[in-house]
Amino acid sequence: MLWVLLLLPAWVVAGVACTRLCLAAVRAAAEETRHPVVDRDHDLTLYEAAFLSGGPARVADVTLVAMARERRLLLAHTGWATVVDPCGRDEMERSVIGAIGPEGQSRIAPVRSAAAAADPVRGLAERLVDAGLAVPENAPGAAMAAGTRGVRTAALAVTALGVAALLLPVPAGMPRPLIALWFALPLALTVGCLAIARFEIHPSARWASPAGQHLLGALVRRAHRTGDERAYLASVAVRGIRAIGEPELRAAFAHRDQPYRE
Repeated sequence: MLWVLLLLPAWVVAGVACTRLCLAAVRAAAEETRHPVVDRDHDLTLYEAAFLSGGPARVADVTLVAMARERRLLLAHTGWATVVDPCGRDEMERSVIGAIGPEGQSRIAPVRSAAAAADPVRGLAERLVDAGLAVPENAPGAAMAAGTRGVRTAALAVTALGVAALLLPVPAGMPRPLIALWFALPLALTVGCLAIARFEIHPSARWASPAGQHLLGALVRRAHRTGDERAYLASVAVRGIRAIGEPELRAAFAHRDQPYRE
């Protein structure tokens, strides 16, 4: 009856993993009800769209691109940023100019990092979270993702334990298909839990809440219908630096932070 000693941990692993995922889903549902009313007609600013799409780093990128296209900032293809107009028009631009420093010239990578961590971006994030458009830093969605990974791991563990049990000697008169059936039960529990999570739990984004994703979609649709400068910058805000049309300007970003080329 050695296979029974493997069946017990299979049930424990499956039960604990599925319970954690269910609890995470309940907490996520409760979190969504905290902001039941969201202004779905709110017109996102470029900075808001950038944050909801790519976080603080995307806000810094949009600010750099906007200033460069207005010739108030020179972004060289060698990866250097040079201030042309030292008077920022808003707090984001002033944080970029401050990150470049009093000499008026700096590499793009440290400017981007400093601007992304500046107070204006943190304030923007707090406002979006309070409005129910952004995902809080310690959001239940992270627990749900971890819970889903745990259930997947449990399914693999149950499968491995079942295979090991089938390879062990079994008592006379005990058919191996019956042993496989016993292990199929906790495996079915994990697979069923994953299936329910796949179809019933709303997909989560890294930065935008479901309401924020809705507004981003509306912004993209409006941008497709227009061809002005704001539409161009909106495309950069949503898609990242890959949406930059000018080869020289795109080359200014190409040398650094390759993993962030979204």
